[in-house]
Amino acid sequence: MNSFVVHPQNMGPHPVVLFYMDAPGKREELHDMARRLASVGYFVVLPNLYYRRSRDFWLTERTEAKLAVMFEHMNALTNAMTVRDTEAMLRYVDGQPCADGSRIGAVGYCMSGPFVMHAAANFPERFLSIASIHGANLVTDRPDSAHLVAPRIKCESYFACAEIDRWAPRPVVDRLRAALEAAGTPHRIEWYPKVEHGFVFPQRACYDRPAAERHWEQLFDLFGRTLRGEPR
Repeated sequence: MNSFVVHPQNMGPHPVVLFYMDAPGKREELHDMARRLASVGYFVVLPNLYYRRSRDFWLTERTEAKLAVMFEHMNALTNAMTVRDTEAMLRYVDGQPCADGSRIGAVGYCMSGPFVMHAAANFPERFLSIASIHGANLVTDRPDSAHLVAPRIKCESYFACAEIDRWAPRPVVDRLRAALEAAGTPHRIEWYPKVEHGFVFPQRACYDRPAAERHWEQLFDLFGRTLRGEPR
């Protein structure tokens, strides 16, 4: 599983953030986001979740043909696969002297919103917080739907939801909220008004800088409190 790993060069060990990519693939745009997390004191691991099919796929242009390939890669992924990938990442960080494997959080963008939920549900003793940023397919009719694992998630969860999002419209988020509340899972759902799915990515046409910066503020607050013990 080829991955981008970045962390401060000063003395560690540093808290860990596992960074789960969006559907267009692992690319320099995401590397820059991982660097931004690392710059404030985290050991960040960004894997290529498509490694079973491609070592280097990323969506360079949004043509019909290239989008079709992207969706083939995305639809070939399962929650069970990413749980195995999470286990591999946990083994990796446990062997790194610069990483503190007792303080782990995760962030998942778009298609990876369900993946971080399954990670926290399957390794509840390892994760102290997770964040889903305009997560897609958080509630489905499949037996492995992410909302069904809410009772097994013990850590704090944050969900950033775009007001304009066909992948996570309000009725879907309402079902997610109901599942989290019924399970007693510590969580917070925040709506980002007047923005579209993908608003955090600087190279997207829908990029919204104020909303994107808000999401960074929330990530730094979440990981600062849960992984570093910083006050709110």
